[in-house]
Amino acid sequence: MRVAARLRRELETDVDMVHGRYGEFKVLIDGKVIEDGGAAAFLGVLPSSKKILAAVRDHLAASPFKNGQPHDAS
Repeated sequence: MRVAARLRRELETDVDMVHGRYGEFKVLIDGKVIEDGGAAAFLGVLPSSKKILAAVRDHLAASPFKNGQPHDAS
């Protein structure tokens, strides 16, 4: 998926893709849902890669850890 490749490239982070049920689209970090396609995903309408990237970037910036290591989030 192009979003996974973009996350790897732009955020230099590990990405695992896991197939879910039909119409399911979720982005999780350490088990926490960061972005959820909701009911629209069932119809094939997914969040934009820009929206996903921003949500992941915001979550990582607020996290006290980066790549499993403590870092200064300020």
